[in-house]
Amino acid sequence: MDYNIGSYGSEFSESASESEVQQNKINKQRNNELYKKPDSGRLGLLHHKHRTLKPSKRSASDLVDVEEGKRMRYHGLLALDAYQRHKKLVNDYLFLYGGKRSDFTRDSSKDKTDRDVIKENHRFVWEEEEESEKSGRSWEEELAHKYWSKLYKEYTICDLAKYKENKIALRWRIEKEVISGKGQFICSNTKCDEREGLRSWEVNFKYTEGGGVRNTLVKSRLCPECSYMLNYRHKKRDVTKKVKKHERRKDKKKENKSEEIETSDPSTSSQGENPRPGDDDHIWSKPIPVEDTKSREDEFEDYFDGLFL
Repeated sequence: MDYNIGSYGSEFSESASESEVQQNKINKQRNNELYKKPDSGRLGLLHHKHRTLKPSKRSASDLVDVEEGKRMRYHGLLALDAYQRHKKLVNDYLFLYGGKRSDFTRDSSKDKTDRDVIKENHRFVWEEEEESEKSGRSWEEELAHKYWSKLYKEYTICDLAKYKENKIALRWRIEKEVISGKGQFICSNTKCDEREGLRSWEVNFKYTEGGGVRNTLVKSRLCPECSYMLNYRHKKRDVTKKVKKHERRKDKKKENKSEEIETSDPSTSSQGENPRPGDDDHIWSKPIPVEDTKSREDEFEDYFDGLFL
């Protein structure tokens, strides 16, 4: 029995050549009733048997349904967004070919966010050699270095929760903390907001990073209570800026002037209440008081003294 029927051949089989595929398409078109042109035949009753009939309504409606289904599916897919279109295609695939939805889930165990990458490659201090070798760094290290370059490294924020175990955590300040004054005008301890009596301490911070031990000098400004916790085991160096001599002199002059005004003769106050006729002339005869004006250099010094304590 011959099973090689042409209608059951696959156009996508490996053994079929291009010529065979084209021939199969031509044969299908010939056999289809809609592709046949109706022939009215010759005139006369003798040749009515040779006429070909028109395609049936059934075959025409089937072809119209197929084309309409294609059009609806095409426009239906276009109306969906990318995610809904993906879900529809996956559901159709599972419905036709079977399988599990878990086969389409992506393995997210190795996914990392930018924060995870920065945590893995962050360094407290980047050496000059490491900063110059940009070509040898990976994109993860580049991302961590870019984040580090945006930090403010003048003062540190510290965590003194384990000060009795001689364990202190330090980090650099961010922009929000610099604007609020945390770490410079407010105590740098994370659990303290004291503003009075702050002192600057130079700490030789020793830490482990990248499998090795490193140390660097940093500054922290702490209140008296937090300063005691910082110096619980070892005394740190106090680098609080001292007040200059000319500032002390100015303060003393102001104090002396205020004392002179307070200890003045009480008769002057009574004279002020009951002025005499010649007091106006006496006031205008006095020299004009000259206020102490600061030079531009003194103003800059006063401004930077508040910043770099």
